[in-house]
Amino acid sequence: MKRYICVDLGTNTMGLARSDILGIAHPLEEFVFDRGNYKLARKHLIDVCIENEIFNVVIGYPLQIDRQKGERCESVDRFINDVNSQNEKIKFIRYDESYSTIEARERLKESGYNEKKILKVIDMYSAVVILEDFLRNYKVK
Repeated sequence: MKRYICVDLGTNTMGLARSDILGIAHPLEEFVFDRGNYKLARKHLIDVCIENEIFNVVIGYPLQIDRQKGERCESVDRFINDVNSQNEKIKFIRYDESYSTIEARERLKESGYNEKKILKVIDMYSAVVILEDFLRNYKVK
């Protein structure tokens, strides 16, 4: 089975998850960067892909409630284009991230995390939720 890195991109954090050869999603990292410093986030993602030898990247695509693309999708598209201009091996799959943060928050609360701890890992666990949904819906081989 193909392995994937999943990205939940925020304005100053980037949640990362990865799948294993069995198709199971695992939390990888909550990468924190200065607000808007996507250059650092791009470099870090490229480094993670190279280190893990995984070049298939599922990226959370923040569609609006009406399922249309908005400003946040445009930001993700710019991020993808900028990464691809630096490393053409990385192949992105845009995937609807609707409600992933809500589900991740509920799972963390059920696991006993308090709000302060949740805030430190929410994007990483949102990436896990996105990746699980992608793997479940696409039965990727």
